[in-house]
Amino acid sequence: MRGWQVIRKVGPYLWPEGQGWVKRRVVGALLILVLSKVVSIIVPQLFGMSVDALAPDASGAGMLAVGAIGLTIAYGLARLMSVGFQQLRDVVFARVGQRALRMLALETFTHIHRLSLRYHITRKTGGLSRIIERGVKGVDFLLRFMLFSIGPLVLELLLIGVIFFVQFDFWYLAVVAVVIAAYVKFTFAVTEWRVKIRKEMNEQDTDANQKAIDSLLNFETVKYFGAEKWEADRYDRAMAGYEQAALKTNYSLAFLNFGQSFLITGGLVVVMILAAMGVQDGTLTVGDFVMVNAYMIQITMPLNFLGTVYREIRQSLIDMGDMFQLLEQPAEVQDKPGARPLEVSGGAVTLDNVSFGYDAARPILKGVSLEVGAGQTVAIVGSSGSGKSTIGRLLFRFYDVNGGALRIDGQDLRDVTQDSLHAQIGVVPQDTVLFNDTIRYNIAYGRPGATGAEIEAVAKAAKIHDFIQSLPEGYDTAVGERGLKLSGGEKQRVGIARTLLKNPPILLLDEATSALDTDTEREIQAELKAMGQGRTVLTIAHRLSTIADADRIVVLEKGEIVEEGRHDELLAQEGRYAQLWHRQQAEEDAGLTGKVG
Repeated sequence: MRGWQVIRKVGPYLWPEGQGWVKRRVVGALLILVLSKVVSIIVPQLFGMSVDALAPDASGAGMLAVGAIGLTIAYGLARLMSVGFQQLRDVVFARVGQRALRMLALETFTHIHRLSLRYHITRKTGGLSRIIERGVKGVDFLLRFMLFSIGPLVLELLLIGVIFFVQFDFWYLAVVAVVIAAYVKFTFAVTEWRVKIRKEMNEQDTDANQKAIDSLLNFETVKYFGAEKWEADRYDRAMAGYEQAALKTNYSLAFLNFGQSFLITGGLVVVMILAAMGVQDGTLTVGDFVMVNAYMIQITMPLNFLGTVYREIRQSLIDMGDMFQLLEQPAEVQDKPGARPLEVSGGAVTLDNVSFGYDAARPILKGVSLEVGAGQTVAIVGSSGSGKSTIGRLLFRFYDVNGGALRIDGQDLRDVTQDSLHAQIGVVPQDTVLFNDTIRYNIAYGRPGATGAEIEAVAKAAKIHDFIQSLPEGYDTAVGERGLKLSGGEKQRVGIARTLLKNPPILLLDEATSALDTDTEREIQAELKAMGQGRTVLTIAHRLSTIADADRIVVLEKGEIVEEGRHDELLAQEGRYAQLWHRQQAEEDAGLTGKVG
């Protein structure tokens, strides 16, 4: 994405439609900016006049003293006003800038949640967080420095150029123009070279950050395999690449700074020589010499800063480009125009000749048709890779079907809004992941705004209230990142309580107990069964003993339904289900707790 395209995308946040107060603040800040530059241009004039007033040939000692003192006071006031206007400009614009940052950060965060599960599976969370972080910082830098450094610098250079041409002669303007042109060309050329190095450094930084986050999220696994040294070496290799890129960045910065200093100092010396010659031949006063020096220093300071500002703006544009590219990433699953809210009367789920594949070359479901009546409990079983979990993902509309249709109470899921669909389905996954907050917060996530009594009621129903009460901080106990301070069974009960609080008419149990030990699983099965009363329940299961009492059991193999019926009926058929059942029974008799597939 090109720099000007990125800048244009920021424009609407600074000049939003229907936000008059924002526009007034932007205009006010720009007017104050112009005023501050006009005052700053007057400062060297007053300085030069003060020097002339103190010169030996000034007429009248009394007038000399009064004039010098007055001009000195005016000089001090002008300097103070210049700084004051700059600070006032920042105060006026601050709210506009912070609002723009907040809106951009919120829009990016919201958009990431709209992206498909496929996108999140292929991208790493650490990399996404860095893109947002760097992108928002880039917008902040662009607003502060491009608007209030580059713009003011150009205005100041133009005003000083006019003064040199009018008050002195063409050669002063020519020298300044040549120096500035050479300086800008040199700065841009070297900075473009440095940008490539900086991009490499960013990639190495992102890679190292991803490896660090990945390792920390899998802390237990690292410990289980004694892989601390392996992880440290992997992280160190990533940081070694970052170190090399960072060294190149530092070396190129030294070259840039010296080159800029050479050009600026050369221009300053030439202009001062011209002014000194003018004083010698009497065309200029000592005050003029001092004024020329003051103007050149006034140019030199922001120009020295221009190198840094341009480099950072260039980098900010890259960072912002990454963020805007993320914002332009289309959501794979979107509400169609005119989509209506899902209206659930009974909760009947229908799969009508559903075909789907994560990759077009590898179909997962091949024309699956299934009816789950309102209030029924239907279990889906089969070997790993048969498509069981895929049906759950399609039901929640993480993906759209490639062929056929998936309906709830006769309504095609593609015709209803995603928000209304998600509100009607409760999911208890294989491994309930909790937020790094309190137990109360995690249960209340099922329905934000629920009362304390409602939270306790669902905790009792999930058989976890007594455990919570036994903790020193009760419901205000922090669960740790991803709920690591709780056992698997405790986390699963919190997940059940959370889903009970949501109170959905359709329940999806996605291998909800397969990650638990047998005793804990049996305890939680009772809660899950009670939870399903009066609801349509779709159970995806590995352990067949947990779904033996389902109203209907569907056996999937290679994306197709091969058997369907009640537990006893399927056993009597001596087909695929019977094979799976007998194998699991043999494993349990042998003291094993392995999963099918």
